Amino acid sequence: MFDGLSLYGRYVAASIRSQMQYRASFIMLTLGHLVATGTEFLALWALFERFGHIAGWTLPEVALFYGLASVSFAISEGVARGFDMFAPMVKRGDFDRILLRPRSTILQIGASEVQLMRIGRFGQGLIVLLWSASALNVTWTLARILLLLWTLCCGAALFSGLFVLQATSAFWTTESLEVWNTLTYGGVETAKFPLSLYEDWFRKFFTYIIPLAAVTYFPALAILDKTDPLGTSRLFQSAIPLGGMVFLGVALLLWQVGVRHYHSTGS
Repeated sequence: MFDGLSLYGRYVAASIRSQMQYRASFIMLTLGHLVATGTEFLALWALFERFGHIAGWTLPEVALFYGLASVSFAISEGVARGFDMFAPMVKRGDFDRILLRPRSTILQIGASEVQLMRIGRFGQGLIVLLWSASALNVTWTLARILLLLWTLCCGAALFSGLFVLQATSAFWTTESLEVWNTLTYGGVETAKFPLSLYEDWFRKFFTYIIPLAAVTYFPALAILDKTDPLGTSRLFQSAIPLGGMVFLGVALLLWQVGVRHYHSTGS
């Protein structure tokens, strides 16, 4: 395991060195991500400036959801971007080279595309999260801080699981299906708002099928010490982020199934 992590670190270091050869491009792309995602939050701020609250939720509270979703997704993009870019490898037959190497396919694909410019999204999400933490009327105990950090880790795992499932589907479809973008990039937008605002079928889908609520809505309620309109307990809210890790584990098992069913293009 440690050998694999060391190799992954070398992959990442090589990728970062290559990207830093063009520092002006890196800076502009990073600032572009920062400005683009910052504009999204300005639109959210304008909405609350006009209406004051949405169904009893204030801007600092929604900013907590926003920060949790944005930071988790940015971490996932940083470590699992290779799976998002995997489909062309199947189409070109490049996955054959991966299979010939005496290393885990998960490690090789995960480290094949590390985009340092994603730090722009991470920085913007972190700024919103820190602002929310300071604006909320919450006493930041050690338990709350640990729950916040644990939620971010589990959120990154869940979004990484979505990228892995997207890549796995390419073993059968060859092309990457656009429907996955509604669950990855669309999912992060969904997770930025309280689950209680959505329709019942929508809430169930993002709780039991794609458990985005497990890594944003429920732990945020525990952090805010806010009663859940859906009736869940504090114990459930604090324990449910583990669902993100379980989701990633299931996705990786399905990836192994996909690898066993891979058929080379013969090119």
